Amino acid sequence: MYEDGCVSSVDGDSPLALAQAYETHDKLIATHPELAEDGAIQIVVIKTTGDKILTQPLAHIGGKGLFTKELDEALLNNEIDIAVHSMKDVPTYLPDKIILPCNLQREDVRDAFISSAAASLAELPSGSVVGTASLRRKSQLLHRYPSLGVLDNFRGNVQTRLRKLNEGQVQATLLALAGLKRLNMTENVTSVLPIDEMLPAVAQGAIGIACRSDDDKMVCFDYVR
Repeated sequence: MYEDGCVSSVDGDSPLALAQAYETHDKLIATHPELAEDGAIQIVVIKTTGDKILTQPLAHIGGKGLFTKELDEALLNNEIDIAVHSMKDVPTYLPDKIILPCNLQREDVRDAFISSAAASLAELPSGSVVGTASLRRKSQLLHRYPSLGVLDNFRGNVQTRLRKLNEGQVQATLLALAGLKRLNMTENVTSVLPIDEMLPAVAQGAIGIACRSDDDKMVCFDYVR
């Protein structure tokens, strides 16, 4: 939209989404110092359907595309120049005329176990409830620890889920370690789950940059230094 700059958008107004947008912002400026000028980069927050509907499991209301649909529409309507995504939330197939020209350097792909009741999943007492909205985590968890329970509509941003845990709604939760690192909140981690105990989501820890396929300037930007 700008002749000498760009407008980027972020999927939702959660602190993690904003942290990822500002990480992209900082990398763009490091690579293209001219973008440090006031107004050269604008960050626009777009509330997605996935952010708005928190009362139902994602699998019941449309899955991963709920976190990208509104950003795709903003791109195609020329309202923004790039969209910053958590790659694990991006559907396998992109809409026509939208591409992902790059990913930022990937963070730690593992999941973190968070609990004040036990030092690890294996040490949780029988009948303990783990909060997670992820079918991937739920299926692996119950396969390995069938004596545990799962609250599977445990949704909200990182801060909301930690608050629910501290309120005693569940005895433990699992979160992506990458997000906790980007938020500087690793002090909440009880233990890090090895990959052979909890297989991460595809593309977990990666930030993707989407743009229009016919926007040569955005396609050719060097986003990473």
